[in-house]
Amino acid sequence: QFETFSLIGFTAPIIGDFYISFTNIGLYSFIVLTIILGLHTLGNNNFALVPSSYSIALETLFATISTIVRNQIGETKEVYIPFIYSLFLFILISNLTSNVPYNFAITSSIIVCLGLSVTIFIGVTLLAIVKHKIKYFSFFLPQGTPGPLVPILVLIELVSNLARSVSLGLRLFANLVAGHTLMAILSSFLFKLFTSSILFSILTLIPFAVFVGIIGLEIAVSFIQAYVFVLLTSSYIKD
Repeated sequence: QFETFSLIGFTAPIIGDFYISFTNIGLYSFIVLTIILGLHTLGNNNFALVPSSYSIALETLFATISTIVRNQIGETKEVYIPFIYSLFLFILISNLTSNVPYNFAITSSIIVCLGLSVTIFIGVTLLAIVKHKIKYFSFFLPQGTPGPLVPILVLIELVSNLARSVSLGLRLFANLVAGHTLMAILSSFLFKLFTSSILFSILTLIPFAVFVGIIGLEIAVSFIQAYVFVLLTSSYIKD
């Protein structure tokens, strides 16, 4: 569930030793995209007076994301809603599909998580530079700082700002990997108990009930981590 491997790959001799590869990350990303598009196709009312259950669910989700953007960024910043909404759905569906046995967990890949967070950080930084111009760099130096402390404080603020790009992705990666690793260990242990003897199989029903509860908790974590990721992203944009 955590191993990245190539499905199709070839070397492009025209541009040197450039190797092009389609990995399981790309495959499952395409599957997630297909699921998202499928859900929105099912949620299309086609101008019907009575909305379907899919339509109501998607409208509720969109209203929730819209509230997050307005509360975190501002009432007049609806321009960010499509980006935050798309980001939330991608992370949420990726988290949920990873709970299916034998599926690859996209968000348990450090490359994907850091790729998302670093890209967001670069985008937010460019947005801040475009909006504030040279004044943006004054945010790294608190007002009234004594001269001798300027180099130290600038370095601390710079490191603190750069740490955001790493911490945002690491939080998602660590929570998903920890949860899936725990389920993998417990499931293999329970399987051995179930297949050992009839007596052990009966006694194993109690820890198996606990394991089912952990699965429910992991599904809840899938929603929570997607929510936390977009909440922090909105906060970074506001800052």
